[in-house]
Amino acid sequence: MSNLLERLRLRGWRMTAQRRVVAEVLDGEHIHLTADEVLTRATARLPEISRATVYNTLGELVALGEVVEVSSVGRAKRYDPNVLRAHQHLVCAGCGTVKDVHPQGNPLDVLPEGERFGFTVTGADVTYRGLCPACAAARGGDGELPDDGRPEGESPGGEPPGGESPARPQ
Repeated sequence: MSNLLERLRLRGWRMTAQRRVVAEVLDGEHIHLTADEVLTRATARLPEISRATVYNTLGELVALGEVVEVSSVGRAKRYDPNVLRAHQHLVCAGCGTVKDVHPQGNPLDVLPEGERFGFTVTGADVTYRGLCPACAAARGGDGELPDDGRPEGESPGGEPPGGESPARPQ
């Protein structure tokens, strides 16, 4: 469990009804919701909550370091409250599902000294990409993706065919 509410209380974060609802929606394991998904779930609990309040609260939680933004090429940002235990992410290139994974070893050990270019490397974010069982089955079980893990037809910049990106709130 991410125990987000408890962490926010310990910080003395002012807990309005709106902030509490956003934190409750985000609390849990393997929670990686988009801002719109947070808004939908928060509205179900507190109908008068506004889109601006949800987005502002998510921004505050990220700035506090209590939630991490998870970005995936061509998809809306997702918000991860599981910041206490180091982990990486496994992302389905078909549907966008995100799962926390805890691979063995230190990802910093994989970067050879010659590839560090004099940097003192202090962290690494690794994202594993593939197809979840449902998306693999929908593709007839072959699970084949381009070498870079992008869904078929998606350009390297993340745009769908035709070159236009869907509008995404920032």
